[in-house]
Amino acid sequence: MRSSLLALALALSAAAVASAQVADLVDRSAFRVCADPANKPLSAEDGSGFENRIAELLAGELGVPVQYTWFPQVTGFVRNTLQAGRCDVVMGYAQGDELVLNTNHYYTSTHVLVVKADGDLADVDTLADPRLKGKRIGVVAGAPPTTHVARLGLMPDAVPYKLMIDRRVEDPAGQMLADLKAGKTDAALLWGPIGGPLVKQRHPGLKAIPLLEEQGTPRLVYRITMGVRAGEDEWKRQLNSLIRRNQDQIDAILRDAGVPILDDFGKGEKPAG
Repeated sequence: MRSSLLALALALSAAAVASAQVADLVDRSAFRVCADPANKPLSAEDGSGFENRIAELLAGELGVPVQYTWFPQVTGFVRNTLQAGRCDVVMGYAQGDELVLNTNHYYTSTHVLVVKADGDLADVDTLADPRLKGKRIGVVAGAPPTTHVARLGLMPDAVPYKLMIDRRVEDPAGQMLADLKAGKTDAALLWGPIGGPLVKQRHPGLKAIPLLEEQGTPRLVYRITMGVRAGEDEWKRQLNSLIRRNQDQIDAILRDAGVPILDDFGKGEKPAG
């Protein structure tokens, strides 16, 4: 019995030490962000992304500077940044992703169909619309909308663009919209927080339509959180508190950028204020 109690005490002590070691990785002297340096409009090394602006807001609330660890958002991004202890938070991560511990979500968004604002597809709001048959639709290979495109028989005419690339040397989202504007394609499918801001900031002749009516899986609507290391529950709670207290300002940054913000159920636009 005594040996069992001793073993239990040692195990609990080791767990406590391990927990403390995880918590100690968070640097309280700076708001250390893991980010892609060329993932506009989300993050950019020049600070122009809307995730940069949200990071500045939260750092200001904490009274510390923002400090970045830059790494392209490709395979190995989390391993080489957050998990390596080089930074403490990823500003945008889909809820439920097992690579990180998710905070509460701070916005909900969806994929968008981008078309010419004055074209014959300007009022299309679902991929099941028969007017899309035979159209050249730009798709990001492997992204959730491609399954819907294939199921609806639209894939033979689709134009694929790369997903996991180093955006310092390639810009698939920018190329998709440039091709659409030039008439090389008829529409483009993009993640709303990318497509919405790019249309608003660079392509006033285009229109980003949130896709809210798609049937079946995979879902196109996602809740977006901040990601921290597993076991850093105290840091997660602190971030949750910051999100809650600053939600209106976060919403204002997202809306100003052009991000389509939905209600928590993904059924419609979130009311302002």
